[in-house]
Amino acid sequence: MDYMTLKEAAEKWGVTPRRVNYYCAAGRIPGAVKMATIWLIPKDAQKPQDKRYKKNKST
Repeated sequence: MDYMTLKEAAEKWGVTPRRVNYYCAAGRIPGAVKMATIWLIPKDAQKPQDKRYKKNKST
């Protein structure tokens, strides 16, 4: 299986490496593994949905 780093995933998904690190630590990216201090993310992984925002925001 091919893996990418936090930085590569951040560039691919348009977010910061810190956000990708949060996704990995929270277990929101299936197949992500931590080797020593480096997160390895499968190249075919999809960006998790951002739970900070609601889709249907009613006012």
